[in-house]
Order: sequence, then structure tokens, then C-alpha cells
Amino acid sequence: METYIKRDEAHLISEQCVETVDTHKNLENVNDKNKNDFECDICGQKFSQEQLLQSHFHTHTKEGPYSCVVCNKEFSRKGDLNVHFRTHTKEKPFSCDVCHKDFSWKSHLNEHLQTHTNEKPFSCDVCNEVFSRKSHLNRHFRTHSNEKPFSCDICHKKFFQKSNLYVHYRIHTNEKPYSCDVCHKNFSLKSHLNVHFRTHTNEKPFSCDVCNKEFTVKSNLNVHYRMHTNEKTFSCDLCHKYFSKKSQLNVHFRTHTNEEPF
Repeated sequence: METYIKRDEAHLISEQCVETVDTHKNLENVNDKNKNDFECDICGQKFSQEQLLQSHFHTHTKEGPYSCVVCNKEFSRKGDLNVHFRTHTKEKPFSCDVCHKDFSWKSHLNEHLQTHTNEKPFSCDVCNEVFSRKSHLNRHFRTHSNEKPFSCDICHKKFFQKSNLYVHYRIHTNEKPYSCDVCHKNFSLKSHLNVHFRTHTNEKPFSCDVCNKEFTVKSNLNVHYRMHTNEKTFSCDLCHKYFSKKSQLNVHFRTHTNEEPF
């Protein structure tokens, strides 16, 4: 059976179709506009949400609307505050599937995973040495450029690494956060605590290849080894005499200054 539509009805349906198409176009135009409807007055960057624009705006004003309740440090983004807060809570929500070591930041977990794969994607342009982490490459590169970007506010001594600056700063604050469980002696460096602890265990992990004498500290082994090689690396600035130990150089130097040893 054939179906017929009257002229008026056909005109009405045609108008409705056109109206529907126009409505869809208008909605698309609105959606396209809303994709980047919020523009930063300073740099012109556009955002799809007003909240994103407000968060971005703090990068220009340096205003920190999110404040840490522990140390009062301020952040422009709540996410940055949450990440920072883990430094106080010691929370480590990211775990390695291989060795189950935990990390506070996902980026640190990703870097750690490369220790299992032995992947070293970062290469030094100067000496071609490779590294598993970009931060390690950056740190290494300073040995070539002699750049020391981290400076002490008190004595202005400069360092290659930020961690070394923090350690140095304890000289001024006299902070000793590492304590011996046996005698409760405190140390500013964990490495110093580890060396000290061997006085309790009598552990001597460093052995001479020539005479098999054992040492608690590697530096003492290095000094001892010069007895076999007859290497003399310490030179007097006045008479240019050489010594195998720095302590011997210091004793010798008093012959020039006439300084009494005690």
C-alpha cells in the first residue's frame, strides 16, 4: 500500500528536520566553544573548565591557596600538596611488583623498575656513560661542566647535588638524625653510623689483595694499599716532597712553620 503525505504536512516535516539539524549544529558550536571557553588573561592559554583556569592562574601569581598543616608550605595545586604531604606521613602507596619495595612517588617507582630490567636509556654526550635515570645523568654531567648549582645560604659553599647540600647543612645546625642502637651515639650521616656500627660487630669488609689485611673503612684500605705500590699522592706546597698519607704531610709541614705538634 502506498503512503501519501499532504503538502502542508510535508512542509511541516521539512521545517522540523531543518530545525533539528540546526539545533545539532548549534549544540556542536556550543560544545566546541566550551572546549576552550576559559582563557588566561596573562598568557592566553585556554581551558575547558573554570577550575582548571583558576588552578593555572596561580602559576602566574605564585599564590598558594593550598597550605600544608605541618610545615605551612603553600602550593598552587591540591595534587601537589597531597604529594608533598607524603614527606610528613612517610606514606608509600606505590609498590614494586618484583621486589615489593614501596615508594612515595610513581616516578620513583618507574625509575626503580629499571634496576630490575637493567635498562639504561640515558647516555652522556661527553663520555657515553649510560644511566637508568635522567636525574643520575644530570648529576653525572656536572662532573664535566663543574657546575655546582646548590649553594649553602650560610657559608655559600656550593655542591653538585642537592642531597649533599642538605647533608652539609647539618654542620651548621649540628643535626644528627642517625642514632646507634647499641650505644645511642648520634651521627649526621647514615654512612658514618654504618662505619661506627662496625666497631660493635668488628666487621671489616674491605680486604687488601696483596697481604689480606682487613679494614673497617675503604679509605683506610686505599691508604694502606699505597704501602705496596709506594704511591705518594700528597705533596708539600713548599718543598714539593711527597707522602703516601695526608697525616704524614701534615706532620712534615710543621718543619716549615716550626709549629709544635702538641
